[in-house]
Amino acid sequence: MSEIRRNIITRDWVIMATERAKRPHEFGSFKKVRESLPLYKDNCPFCVGNEHLSTKDIIRIEGKDSWKVRIIPNKYPALSPEGNRERHTSGLQQTISGIGVHDVVIESPNHNAILAFLSIEDIAEIIRAYKQRYAQIRQDRRMEAIVIFKNYGESAGSSLEHTHSQIAATPVVPPQFRDRVEEAIRYFDDHGDCIFCRTIIDEIALSSRIILENGSFVAFIPFAALTPFHIWVFPRIHKSSFEDISEEEIQDLASILKKILLKIYYGLGDS
Repeated sequence: MSEIRRNIITRDWVIMATERAKRPHEFGSFKKVRESLPLYKDNCPFCVGNEHLSTKDIIRIEGKDSWKVRIIPNKYPALSPEGNRERHTSGLQQTISGIGVHDVVIESPNHNAILAFLSIEDIAEIIRAYKQRYAQIRQDRRMEAIVIFKNYGESAGSSLEHTHSQIAATPVVPPQFRDRVEEAIRYFDDHGDCIFCRTIIDEIALSSRIILENGSFVAFIPFAALTPFHIWVFPRIHKSSFEDISEEEIQDLASILKKILLKIYYGLGDS
């Protein structure tokens, strides 16, 4: 029988119907597409040597033979960095100027690169680039929220096959962010404890949903997971900002992310 669980952090009620659980059919075809890609494409703006086809670098991390990671403005941004943050209200209608940041993080110079198969050090370089750009954006007082995200495949919204992720910053705090902060404050007021730290303690004690852990991070499936392959990676050390991540934590995060990606790539089997 199905069970309805509540995610105490997001406050979502989730229907857990295990008999309906299936491996995503699209994932197998995605793997075949990735594995058939060439090392280089002459019309790909993200390939090494084609930098003139893309927008100007914001951040470039150099390697021995070429760059390793580039962050560039999205050529078709959802938000523009130019302008002032202005609110307008007309009756019940509210708007705010569409300022913000929308960057693309090119994770490898190679067109056929697969994030799961990059070295731990290469993944660490991507995280360092995230941190550097995150710190830059935080200096802009117009921005209220920063999101780092990655789409896999065309169905998820990825329009270019060269491996990349994105960074977006908005002049407003999304309701999902605000709800989680308010719930964390409410939990602290009621229990005198951090809800995220408490979650780690409980998950480690139970151990049944733990996927991986190391000195800095714990990866686990939430009690009320919202989707298949839903995984949370929580830091062991209580910090308020991604900007405060240390070099040791970057290495540990790169290691745990690589292992998670390999497990997903091979269908959550042993790897």
